[in-house]
Amino acid sequence: MEISSKENAKLFSKNTILSIDRASSKSESSASKKKETLCGGIKIFLGALSFVYFAKALSGSYLKSTITQIERRFDIPSSLVGLIDGSFEIGNLLIIILVSYFGAKLHRPKIIGAGCLIMSVGTFLIAVPQFFMGHYQYKILSSSSNSTVSISPCLQDQNQIPVSVLESSQAQMHAGCVQTVAIIGPIFGFLLGSLCAMLYVDFGFVDMESITITHKDSQWVGAWWLGYLIAGVISILAAIPFWFLPKHLPRPESQKDSSSSSEQSKFITEDSREHHITYEEQVKMLEMAKDFLPSLKSLLGNPVYSLYLCSSIIQFNSLIGMVTYKPKYIEQQFGQSSTKTNFIIGLINIPAVALGIFSGGLIMKKFRLNVLGAARLSLGSSFFGYLLLLSLFAMGCKNADVAGLTVSYQGQKEEFHYEQTLISECNSGCQCSKNEWDPICGENGITYVSACLAGCKMANGSGKNMIFYNCSCVEIAESSSRHSSAVVGPCQKGNECPKMFLYFLVISVITSYTLSVGGTPGYILLLRCINPQLKSFALGIYTLAIRVLAGIPAPVYFGLSIDTTCLKWGSRRCGGQGACKLYDSNAFRYIYLGLTIMLGTMSTFLSVAVLVVLKKRYIPHSETIATIEDRETTTATNRKSNFVNSDHLIQTTYWPEKETRL
Repeated sequence: MEISSKENAKLFSKNTILSIDRASSKSESSASKKKETLCGGIKIFLGALSFVYFAKALSGSYLKSTITQIERRFDIPSSLVGLIDGSFEIGNLLIIILVSYFGAKLHRPKIIGAGCLIMSVGTFLIAVPQFFMGHYQYKILSSSSNSTVSISPCLQDQNQIPVSVLESSQAQMHAGCVQTVAIIGPIFGFLLGSLCAMLYVDFGFVDMESITITHKDSQWVGAWWLGYLIAGVISILAAIPFWFLPKHLPRPESQKDSSSSSEQSKFITEDSREHHITYEEQVKMLEMAKDFLPSLKSLLGNPVYSLYLCSSIIQFNSLIGMVTYKPKYIEQQFGQSSTKTNFIIGLINIPAVALGIFSGGLIMKKFRLNVLGAARLSLGSSFFGYLLLLSLFAMGCKNADVAGLTVSYQGQKEEFHYEQTLISECNSGCQCSKNEWDPICGENGITYVSACLAGCKMANGSGKNMIFYNCSCVEIAESSSRHSSAVVGPCQKGNECPKMFLYFLVISVITSYTLSVGGTPGYILLLRCINPQLKSFALGIYTLAIRVLAGIPAPVYFGLSIDTTCLKWGSRRCGGQGACKLYDSNAFRYIYLGLTIMLGTMSTFLSVAVLVVLKKRYIPHSETIATIEDRETTTATNRKSNFVNSDHLIQTTYWPEKETRL
């Protein structure tokens, strides 16, 4: 019995140990699986969110790249194109505050997924007019053979429009990851714009061999609609993962019980504890609605937040207007094609912006800048950026020599009103229309609005290879009968223009980089001057204000201002004023750069005011990091109730990589 009892005791002990080992192994395996699930869930969410940022940035930047294509395709002025561009932001007005306020309480992934689907529908709708407006028609004077024939652009009855055949073209791990992908989006957006601009607008619907113009021609319209279809498909793909993600991602145990966690971690932990409450108890719409106005009052009562908001609104007016019309400015000022312009912006300017944002974060981390340092860095980048823009006033091309618009038919540079001066003695008997825009380049280097207005009496060839002879106006300008021919298309700008364009690109890249350096410090300043519990709401108000007061009006009044520099308006086939065909280069440069710098200067003054208020509220660091963290631990509760008057919101501590986590 004794032996049996001992054996039983040993057997029990062994079984107990084995059972404990199995339980321990099972627990470790469960913990490991839970950790893998957690990491996997975060990675999936981060990847999906990054793709959404990419899709949104691509759509927005592609719209900017198609401004001139849309203007040319539908024959509309810049002001109307600006309204179309501004309307891209209008849809946000209806729901942005509700989403930012209630979104934290609802199923965030599904809200994001629904937003992506709505965005895809919007991009598809932008492309729809292409399929209901018929094929694009451009004007080109052509002959039926390659031999010299008796086609006379001049001496035509108004009822016999010259063989001016209208050729129809049938045709994170951390938030740095998400922001990086958001910067990559515009790069691909402009590169996609460059690619689509090389394709004819009606390709696939017309015989491409019948198209007699190239992408370098002033009448060329690229396949602007194709990019919107691609962007819409990308938005649909971006929405798919969010319909399969859970409402909340679990948090690691180590972070839940951490007493020395950062302000951000504590905020997230409190939010996680709230989620243990049932959904019905947590989401009480009436109580949340009652708290809306006090929260808004608390935000706007914060002088740092209010001043920074005003400064940002004015600065974004400047930047949005500049970016919207930058492709048009390059095309008109330096005579570049849409394809080349979009390619340059996508491959040079946007990476400079990305590098600037990265450098701003790196400087914050390297020098451990506090909120006051962040404000100084943001102010400095804006000041030097707009200072560099001043140099661009000297980097432009002179007006092209266009007879009757910028020079007389004798080649003298004067100011004209085209209705009175397009008709001259050399073409007075030709019965020409002053509304047409079919430019030709004379051998004397002067551009003429049309072959008829150049007084050309003979034509040889067809399409883009056509040559005009016996042009009476060209003879007068050159004072020699041997130089009386002209070719299709406007003359190239002066010899100094390519050099000026190179200088412009260099200064433009440096300016883009300099202005972008202040992006990260400014964002950190915004987050650190508000109550952590109001971050989502504050960012929603900030985004709403930027879109309503900058994103919508800036393209419109920039476009209206640019329209005032037009020298030659086109006319629509159905009647009425069309798109501008020729701008005054000098006036365009002064209006475009002048508006940008004026708004930037106003923004800089407000940034100085932000810095002054910060200095009054800021308490210099006289304690070690550990001492401050201990104080944070003991006064965490009091900070919430004393938010408005608390200097802690301005006096923030530093921990490694804090800036990249925000």
